[in-house]
Amino acid sequence: MEKIRTLIIDDEPLAREGIRMRLNQEPDIEVIGECSNGRAAVSAILRDTPDLIFLDVQMPRLDGFGVIAAIGARHMPEVIFVTAYDEHALRAFDVHALDYLLKPVDGARFIEALDRARNRIRGPQWQAIGAQLRALVAGLNAEKKYLERLSIKAGGRISFVTVDEIDWIEAADNYILVHVGRDSHILHTTMKSLEDRLDPDRFLRIHRSTIVNLQRIKEIHPMFHGEYRIILKDGTELATGRSYREKLRWLLDNSL
Repeated sequence: MEKIRTLIIDDEPLAREGIRMRLNQEPDIEVIGECSNGRAAVSAILRDTPDLIFLDVQMPRLDGFGVIAAIGARHMPEVIFVTAYDEHALRAFDVHALDYLLKPVDGARFIEALDRARNRIRGPQWQAIGAQLRALVAGLNAEKKYLERLSIKAGGRISFVTVDEIDWIEAADNYILVHVGRDSHILHTTMKSLEDRLDPDRFLRIHRSTIVNLQRIKEIHPMFHGEYRIILKDGTELATGRSYREKLRWLLDNSL
């Protein structure tokens, strides 16, 4: 019987090692590689075309759903999600009949998920994976509530800024500057926390210290080593970080 070519994707080395150790005990499984981030995962999936992937949902920069978006759901191999999601989100996986492993991974649950993957890969229902992935991602995105406005505390009062007014956001020491026209507002939060609460269809993180409103982008200029210079409608120039170029490339590839 032909072996199932498997790729492990997780930003935690111990998690990857645990999955690999379990898979090494399965004679019909061939582990063809490991990836520690979403960007490497996209390249490996396109290059190696695995039959099965163990995909961590929550990874920095490009998470599991970002990997699916970059590849395209219909082109994805069979997926077993590895996640620390809460009970509410896990119900979405169940509804769409997609398997997941909850961290820390239970041995019996691992075998159960792997057996299901075997049956799907070797059975006629494998072709349905693309539709199920699309439905899952759409369902999770529909349930997620994104910020519509920010509350700004300054001078003993609270003012509000709608997110559509924001031009770009930058990290500055232990706080964040929100740029709105000629004004800049201070927020005491982290870039990661704010990024998670902004609609990814409207805002894109292009650097570890920069998030930009996509509607404010006027021009994108390719630079060296896959980096870009972004010019906003008000003339502001922003530089992308190398770690975020896959997100920008995905934006360019999916824009009309």
